[in-house]
Amino acid sequence: MLKKLFKKKENKIKQVILSAPVKGKFLPLEEVPDPVFSEKMMGDGVAIDPEEGKIVAPADGEVVQIFPTKHAVALKIANGAEILIHIGLETVNLKGEGFTAHVKEGQKVKMGELLVTFDIDQVKEKAKSMITPMIVTNGEDMQSVERLVKEKETQVLAGMTDVLEVYGK
Repeated sequence: MLKKLFKKKENKIKQVILSAPVKGKFLPLEEVPDPVFSEKMMGDGVAIDPEEGKIVAPADGEVVQIFPTKHAVALKIANGAEILIHIGLETVNLKGEGFTAHVKEGQKVKMGELLVTFDIDQVKEKAKSMITPMIVTNGEDMQSVERLVKEKETQVLAGMTDVLEVYGK
């Protein structure tokens, strides 16, 4: 009986707003020239055609994975959503060339904190595309993933423009 009285309440955050992870032009995920992203095989999200080589945390969370090639970073945010930021398309083939990670796995990050920098000219020259998808990879565990930016080519600012709203269950 006393256990119920003093039981700690779980105060889980349900709604999280994700900001743009990079400055650039917004694109609907369906227009990404790669079926893995455009057909939402990995999950729902948004894409941005970057104008600078700085990727920031779209929300407070924890770095779950930095890929060895530093072309992608995975975060877990407060409501349990798992977010993948994939810098460019087919950039894994660059084997880390032009990318610098500024965080490590297990590190807690705040929205707007620098995660990865990349040489935009070098990557643009060698990658299939610079388009950078941000995906909620465990959408089936979420109540909803809603796109906040509706118009293609809308200018978004890293860490400032809200692009996705994710509701946990």
